[in-house]
Amino acid sequence: MKTSLFLCLLSGRSNRHLVSALALGATLTLSAAAVEPVAACCAADAKPAAKSDACCATEEKPAAKPDACCEAMAREAFSKESLYQTAATFTTDAGKPFTLGQLRGQPIVLTMFFASCGYACPLLVTDMQSIRAQLPAELRDKARFVLVSFDVARDTPPALAKYRAQRALDDQWVLLHGDEESVREIAALLGVKYKQEADGSFAHSNLVTILNSEGEIVHQRAGLEGGLPAAAAALVAAATAR
Repeated sequence: MKTSLFLCLLSGRSNRHLVSALALGATLTLSAAAVEPVAACCAADAKPAAKSDACCATEEKPAAKPDACCEAMAREAFSKESLYQTAATFTTDAGKPFTLGQLRGQPIVLTMFFASCGYACPLLVTDMQSIRAQLPAELRDKARFVLVSFDVARDTPPALAKYRAQRALDDQWVLLHGDEESVREIAALLGVKYKQEADGSFAHSNLVTILNSEGEIVHQRAGLEGGLPAAAAALVAAATAR
């Protein structure tokens, strides 16, 4: 997956007016407009200003807004290894739209789960809490802990909000609901396999992933036993790396 940072140049319009006085007081006004070229990614169709007669002058329409690609000027491109390149969109348990790129600049612990899971997922969340407890005090409130649900039908934002309350998860936790396409994309990027069973539950990989501040995977702990000190150490390293 690749992203590109587009350079979009805004063009200005300059007008020249030449006024010549003719005999018998008649006045003729000439005007011309020149438009500089803009980058192809966000060039709006430049239409000349409408000609107007003195009796029925028309108002000039405002310039078209630049294409969305121009907004990329405001932010630096993610690296090719960054999960934050994904266009997948989610909704938080508070009902707010969310993209993974919003986590940029923070060390991340990320796990995929589903709220009605009765065995593996509660253990994964407990393991994430244990990783947090092993962090230096100054890092505990800087790291973010992200849960992305497999269950697009049942793990709605209100259901995830209820899960947050049940597990006493504070504001350092981000609980995300997405559509099937977004969930599949994140699972593929993480290397997580999952399958919905006939009873609505999910068989899935048990992975805890550590991301650095740029959204690059720096460590993964697989399974439900051991490996927590190594995961905590990887998170510390990710937080202090320059």
